[in-house]
Amino acid sequence: MAKLYFRYGAMGSSKTANAIMVQYNYQERGQQALMVKPAMENRDGCRAVASRSGLRAECAFVEELTPDIAAGYDCIIVDEAQFLTKEQVRLLVEIVDRKNVPVICYGLRADFQGNLFEGSHWLLAWADSIEEIKTVCWCGRKATCNARLSGGRVVREGEQVLLGGNESYVALCRKHWADGKVGP
Repeated sequence: MAKLYFRYGAMGSSKTANAIMVQYNYQERGQQALMVKPAMENRDGCRAVASRSGLRAECAFVEELTPDIAAGYDCIIVDEAQFLTKEQVRLLVEIVDRKNVPVICYGLRADFQGNLFEGSHWLLAWADSIEEIKTVCWCGRKATCNARLSGGRVVREGEQVLLGGNESYVALCRKHWADGKVGP
């Protein structure tokens, strides 16, 4: 029986590296795993996902995915799942339930203000399995929050989505996120 998985973590927790490794593991065993991401996520190139550690893989867009396309694969892997819409998560549920294809989603749980993303909200509601991918704050505690940076300082205002990497975001423990403290 296929399942819908949501594997979430703060920025820098190796979510994309994990997604690429899962795809590789399927391929190594002679199975086909389709990597997809939302089309609006273009930091790594139009049809690619890349981890901070240097791993890279080609991908399709989740907007192109249909149940019939998914049925031709042994697994669907979704990167940047926080950017999914409710309807896209519902499509993933249909792929799991009607086509019996496992779907593994990787993404952030919450934004820089501590609010759930739409995709994360519905994945938390509907996923069969929810797993945290852990990372650490500069202080050594578990980092669960994403802080947005501007000029090296934490910012609290702005649009929910601002694509960026290490120059724009840092993972912090809840205490240092609340304090806006990005280092000793």
